[in-house]
Amino acid sequence: MLVEAKWESRAVTDIAGETRAQLDAVLSGSDWAKKRVAVALGSRGIDQIATVGRTAIEWLKARGAIPFIVPAMGSHGGATPDGQREILEALGVTENSAGAPIDASMETVELGRASDDTPILTSRIAFEADAVLIVNRVKPHTDFSSTGIGSGLRKMCVIGLGKAEGAAQFHHSASSRGYELVLKELSNFIIGKYPSLFGLALVEDAHHRLGRIEALKGPEIPEREPSLFVMARDWMPTLPFKKIDLLIIDEMGKNISGAGMDTNIIERGIDGLPRPGRRVNIGAIYTRSLTSESHGNAIGLGLADVVSEKLVAGMDKQAMYTNALTAMTPMTVRIPMHFGNDHECLRAAIRVSGREENNARIVRVRNTLALDRFIATVNYSEEIADRKDLSILETGREWRFTSAGDFDPAFDLMNH
Repeated sequence: MLVEAKWESRAVTDIAGETRAQLDAVLSGSDWAKKRVAVALGSRGIDQIATVGRTAIEWLKARGAIPFIVPAMGSHGGATPDGQREILEALGVTENSAGAPIDASMETVELGRASDDTPILTSRIAFEADAVLIVNRVKPHTDFSSTGIGSGLRKMCVIGLGKAEGAAQFHHSASSRGYELVLKELSNFIIGKYPSLFGLALVEDAHHRLGRIEALKGPEIPEREPSLFVMARDWMPTLPFKKIDLLIIDEMGKNISGAGMDTNIIERGIDGLPRPGRRVNIGAIYTRSLTSESHGNAIGLGLADVVSEKLVAGMDKQAMYTNALTAMTPMTVRIPMHFGNDHECLRAAIRVSGREENNARIVRVRNTLALDRFIATVNYSEEIADRKDLSILETGREWRFTSAGDFDPAFDLMNH
């Protein structure tokens, strides 16, 4: 069955207009004439990120500033300038489209030391600019649980702007002291050290549409981000059923989640183990492909039980291992069993789930950001009939395969 989830839409209708309004409200009091402003953009596939970035650059240029783009993505892109430029380009951000040069230098400067003597590093070119504008999505992190801090502006201050070396120092400290504690300590320190720092916080709704844009001054970020975190957590989608024998994920990638597949959705930690108190019990996961925007970084494939040979063949081990070593997450890059086509992978994954082929409860999604339309086996029919948040759009299909053993493209989530 093709099923649709009926979630409330909170999408902002005028992205550029709302971005300008937020910048007017918070940044207009500063003198921007001839000021070099580093606009920090990351590696996630955030809805409308290219539009938000371009609009912010236009706003700054209209006030006489000299903006430039800094890739704030830690060790992603193989920890190389060219690799980080390629990631931005895959997200629709280029020098031509954004109207500003990109300086992808990986050089850092030490700002001080944490309480455990960890060096606190940040991008030299960003720190030496007259001001920095950080643009990032706020949402729960994939590597740790928290009630008020996750992925967002504070994380980008520490890990994104820390480049590869700063990200590695953070993860080393966090591995013994805890992610939340170290992230709060280091972000507070960094925000206090930057002479002029601002943020554009973005929150997406359940449909992966930008639902909130909020500009913040540096000192406001630690105070305001917890409320935005709660909003993001409340708006996040979930998988549709409490019990799924087999979850098929059509694509994974760094542009979708830092862990390739959002651990908050699949309810598996970065150690590959089921999360305590999970909302969904998943027997097995089969992941089919890697997004082109990931440029071969397949970190997170180790969270699946079965993957396709196509996914494995598309891996860039250098980029993947660099990311995993920086984050100290070896489990996420372990290669699961893999087979040559969907039919073989599907049969293996059902075996792993412990169910029989004729009664396995299967859900197939495009990725862990796109959950509003999905495929489900007909043994979910009665449950769906009793729910107001789900609607069957099409039924009566059988699992069909091409002569090569792959799913019939006529019923492909990529096309819906």
